[in-house]
Amino acid sequence: MPAVSAAACCAAAATANEVAEDLFGFLRVLSDGTVLRSPAGPVFCPTTFPGSHPSVEWKEAVYDKAKNLHVRMYKPTPTPTASVGKKKKLPVLVHFHGGGFCLGSCTWANVHEFCLRLAADAGAVVLSAGYRLAPEHRLPAAFDDGAGFMRWLRDQSAGGAASDGWLSEAADFGRVFVTGDSAGGTIAHHLAVRAGSGSGSAAAEPEPGLVTVRGYVLFMPFFGGVRRTVSETECPEEALNLDLVDRFWRLSLPTGATRDHPVANPFGPDSPDLGSVDFPPVLVVVGGLDLIRDRTVDYAERLVAMGKPVELAEFAGKPHGFYLHEPASEATGELIQTVARFVDGCGAITASEAAA
Repeated sequence: MPAVSAAACCAAAATANEVAEDLFGFLRVLSDGTVLRSPAGPVFCPTTFPGSHPSVEWKEAVYDKAKNLHVRMYKPTPTPTASVGKKKKLPVLVHFHGGGFCLGSCTWANVHEFCLRLAADAGAVVLSAGYRLAPEHRLPAAFDDGAGFMRWLRDQSAGGAASDGWLSEAADFGRVFVTGDSAGGTIAHHLAVRAGSGSGSAAAEPEPGLVTVRGYVLFMPFFGGVRRTVSETECPEEALNLDLVDRFWRLSLPTGATRDHPVANPFGPDSPDLGSVDFPPVLVVVGGLDLIRDRTVDYAERLVAMGKPVELAEFAGKPHGFYLHEPASEATGELIQTVARFVDGCGAITASEAAA
């Protein structure tokens, strides 16, 4: 793809070339391949969500300067104490946002509000990491950035001049969980496969005692395939519809690839054998009204049949990404409590916990 153009030239460029792909007017691809992104937030990302939480501190940092990739870091405050004057380290939830690999940001108001509540209600440090987007950076660029973030986290856990004391004073790097929403859930899956198969050493734990990934949480992962499922063909026309899903895949897949490519379909003809992958515990979240419901359920059931430690949590009557549309709702609270129980139930006592 040619270089991205700033939004200031959107109108002029759009009149000179036919718009080939349009995502909410927020992202447009012209017939000559030019990519235009609007500086304004999309209409489905209201700025009315609260930007703060009374019991959560947060700040933003750059984790990959060369790629200008940012992370928003959240921690509950005051930190719970195991004894007077001694702070207890908290589990770390690495989170990747959704958006069909083409949209989204850790700075968007709905992602920010969800992460605030996730940190507060789950009692965890939340690291909401950005990654490069398609079509400027087609897959597997997002997966590579996810692995790059795990390397950054390893460096943070090692201490030294490069580490952030604000983060390390609260984070238990021995209890790390990789989570992701929609496309972010797909990133989490691929990081699990890289780590569990021994490929992509960047995603695996590089040194004992630094970063230990105890589990993965996939919120309605964005999987695809050439063959349509029942939920794809019968899902009512909601914000996430079949036409939009197809556009996301056209813009994010490697050039010339179909939806059965391994980056989209975990069980495609060329996908790796997941039976040989060493998975830690995995929590898979699905919505009863999610267009991708059938693929998500099939994913979880196949892994369970392979003997993998997978738990499926279905929220009946809920559409794709309901926790972002209604981050303050009772249903979102139930979802976060499900995550908190999963985190509490994973992993042995670490050295940092024993010392607390």
